Amino acid sequence: MSGNKSVNFRLEGLTCAGCAEQFERSVREIPGVEEARVDFASSRLTVVGQVSSEVLEKAGDAEGIRVLPETAPVPSRIPFWKRQGVVRTTLAALLAVIAWTAGEGSVFSMLGYVAAMLVGGLALFRKGCRQLFRLRFDMNALMTVAIIGAAAIGEWSEAATVVILFAVSESLESWSMDRARRSIRSLMELSPERAVVEEGGEERTVHVREVKPGDILIVKPGQKVPLDGIVAEGASSVNQAAITGESVPVDKSVGDEVYAGTLNGEGFLKVRATKPAEASTISRIVQLVEEARSARAPVQSFIERFARKYTPVILVVALLTATVPPWFGVGGWSEWVYRGLALLVVACPCALVISTPVAVVTALGSAARRGLLIKGGIHLEQAASLSVIAFDKTGTLTAGHPEVTRFVALAGEPERWLAVAAAMERHSRHPLARAVVRHAEEAGVDVHRPVVESFRSVSGQGIRALVDGTSCFLGRPDWIGKQVQGGLPPEAERLVSDAGAAGRTVVLLATDREVVALFGLSDRVREGAGEMVQRLNRLGVRQTVMLTGDGETVARAVAEETGIPEVHAGLLPDEKLTWIRRLGRSGKVAMVGDGVNDAPALAAADVGIAMGGVGSDAALETADVVIMGDDPGKVPLLIRIGRKTVAVIRQNIAVALGLKLAALLLIIPGMLTLWMAVFADMGATLLVTLNALRLLGVKE
Repeated sequence: MSGNKSVNFRLEGLTCAGCAEQFERSVREIPGVEEARVDFASSRLTVVGQVSSEVLEKAGDAEGIRVLPETAPVPSRIPFWKRQGVVRTTLAALLAVIAWTAGEGSVFSMLGYVAAMLVGGLALFRKGCRQLFRLRFDMNALMTVAIIGAAAIGEWSEAATVVILFAVSESLESWSMDRARRSIRSLMELSPERAVVEEGGEERTVHVREVKPGDILIVKPGQKVPLDGIVAEGASSVNQAAITGESVPVDKSVGDEVYAGTLNGEGFLKVRATKPAEASTISRIVQLVEEARSARAPVQSFIERFARKYTPVILVVALLTATVPPWFGVGGWSEWVYRGLALLVVACPCALVISTPVAVVTALGSAARRGLLIKGGIHLEQAASLSVIAFDKTGTLTAGHPEVTRFVALAGEPERWLAVAAAMERHSRHPLARAVVRHAEEAGVDVHRPVVESFRSVSGQGIRALVDGTSCFLGRPDWIGKQVQGGLPPEAERLVSDAGAAGRTVVLLATDREVVALFGLSDRVREGAGEMVQRLNRLGVRQTVMLTGDGETVARAVAEETGIPEVHAGLLPDEKLTWIRRLGRSGKVAMVGDGVNDAPALAAADVGIAMGGVGSDAALETADVVIMGDDPGKVPLLIRIGRKTVAVIRQNIAVALGLKLAALLLIIPGMLTLWMAVFADMGATLLVTLNALRLLGVKE
């Protein structure tokens, strides 16, 4: 196995899918290159082997492709009407109009058409002639043959019109593809290039790449967070929509994580950087989406294989069309050569080849901007046909941390016992302890007032301490029953039974003489989880299932609240894997989990979906799809985007083949002109591209 690493390059001047394929073949032939892949949708080259960018660029000379390091700055966008190609096309069109007004057949008219052809088609001729010498018949080569052939039989106006229409097609295709590519590039632009670093009490503005983990960053109100980090000082609300798609800002305070590219609200923050710029969450999202766009969907691979066989066949058919009929005396040579040239142009597979990648790249970009990271076109296709979705419970349907959902004082003042319990739990690190303290603080109780002495933790049972001189116990009901004189009273046993039946974890507070309070804790169901299940049902997902390692009672309570009809509780990771395989027998199945302990099930499912993946390396690496926020509502959105993408791909293929077929039928009666052939090819390419751009607006 090779020890060479893959290196990525950015490409400029990549104008068509055929050019991308030819360039990929050229790169593979370079000595030292073991593997190469060109992704037309993202203008990206991935090379495995030892090769310099200069050698790669030389390989792209025939297609006019520039090869740049991936880290090279992206040039500022030039307005469409100022682009060199647009200016040349406009000038060529003016020359053609002048030639037409001079009257057909005159020398001045012919010179005008020749000038229009040279001005508008010089780049085309350069590429086409190089490819012809190499016996590589891409779009540029086919168009060059058609134009030279038209001129050879005296159709100067037709030749000039073909040049102009092809140049218009190239410019419009470049514009529409740039727009699709910008859907991902705009994500990277969300992260600021400069950061304000605090050093020795002074502020200094530096490039984000100069910031090291541990540096303190100053983020003022209204500014974007430059790098991933942890809040070291201050509090504010932060808009994370750029990464998670959440519409509501999230409150951040000391100890909370913040992410590069998110927008600080009204507060002043000092953030301790935890990752360098190239390892930030938003950088990794962009990187993964770029890699996903390079991964071909099954239908895309099929179309590319089809196009490789289709083009040589069309060349042979065009040659036979131009030569066989006149050879046997059916019509003149000029007439049939013209028809052969028209066939050559109209049959070019550009629209067909681009029909799938332009849809996939647009869908991936649209999803990423909404906090839904899909790691390849194949997962879009799989998501479109999902019929079974299995959910983990903790951290997926629920928030993943317990909360006090019921508090009952059985004796004395509720505020006093709440303060006592919180004061004791402040000394514990148990997750339930934090929930009790948080509940007391939210209730406005002073958790620092009670004096706690002789604190001791009893493993697996609870805690005990002297609080204001009174012996107090806080823990499991069965343990508390052993500490209280006479055991648990009937009322306490009834409350414990009711809370357990409701799926709550019960903690009792007692003195050595009586039980004084009960806490019912449960993992809060995520907001919108129930609505999400209803939306899945409306989308036609026929089976929603919960697979959890938690107990039956708790699982049933969450399932009832969310509307999930089928529950399998108490499962180990390998048992979840078994269930995923069993569910997969009846249709495409997705597993929605937390990306860590659900890894086997996520890998076995047709689509593995990780919830709450912001900042989680495990989720980013494990799952096929990562929901970057904590919104379960993104699962129906994934299915909608998948289905819409598959529908657009089918429409694009139908349009590409339909227009070609209609134009080919016009060849039989001799009604297809060269400019009509170019227009059909150009129209098909533009239609499939514009149709794919509709994916930017898929509604939730």
